[in-house]
Amino acid sequence: MDALLRTLFQSFAKSQSVGRMARRYGLRFGAGRFVAGETIEGAIEAVRVLNATGREATLDHLGEFVSTEAEAELSTRMCLKTLDAIAEAGVKANLSLKLTSLGLGISEQVCLNNLTTILKRARLHDLFVRIDMEDFAQCEKTIALYKRLREQIDNVGIVIQAYLYRSLDDVEALKSLKPNLRLVKGAYKESPTVAYPAKPDVDENFKRLISTHLKNGGYAAIATHDSQIIDYAKQTIQELAIPPDRYEFQMLFGIREDLQLTLVHEGYKVRVYVPFGSDWFGYFMRRLAERPANVWFVLKNLFK
Repeated sequence: MDALLRTLFQSFAKSQSVGRMARRYGLRFGAGRFVAGETIEGAIEAVRVLNATGREATLDHLGEFVSTEAEAELSTRMCLKTLDAIAEAGVKANLSLKLTSLGLGISEQVCLNNLTTILKRARLHDLFVRIDMEDFAQCEKTIALYKRLREQIDNVGIVIQAYLYRSLDDVEALKSLKPNLRLVKGAYKESPTVAYPAKPDVDENFKRLISTHLKNGGYAAIATHDSQIIDYAKQTIQELAIPPDRYEFQMLFGIREDLQLTLVHEGYKVRVYVPFGSDWFGYFMRRLAERPANVWFVLKNLFK
């Protein structure tokens, strides 16, 4: 049943018609648990609350797979507005973004131009930008673009997904850049020809990515809610004597807040991924696909 629900939610995430229908109900039907509202003001307020409890944040204005240069330009302006809002509020946060929202599917040059504009604004504010990894079809283009950027810009990082077979090779290929990598399991539906279909294999690859990247000397943002992976990371950090300025733990807004606060109390740096914006449906469906038990939370909200 869980596998069926995961497939269903992942299919919904890609459906524009289902997304339009869901947005009529707004965040009240359950997405508000995972999304910090539709406005930058609401997102900044959520970051203030996180900061007050010792957590930092990365803000993501939701949106992906734009089809016109005008839409990509609008997304770029929202990223710039988010960076300005972070700087003005003085909160501890950086920016996450998806390259498809900046026009990667239209033209790599359009995307590169938009991303360069964003990174220049981030540098002006002394802020960091994370390039999210999307589905497998975008993987090679995303990594290639990241490598081009790192020739001139260093306030940018990328995401590596543990469920892909290629990821360990990607970590090694990026080694010379001493990259800032967010290491995640991965949340898109992928073919078993490119991704591990079984969770135990994904977990083992995740551990390999953590130890390899830490040994390679890069910065590791270990993004997971899995206590076993976190314990493995702690042990590896201790064994390799990794200093605190070389790693952090990351989790998603609205998920395992108890674990987030426990890590803070233990002295670890914790950053929370805080998504916001009106185009929240695809993100919300992927969260449900990761843990179908959350569907009962949604149903309770629908019938309130």
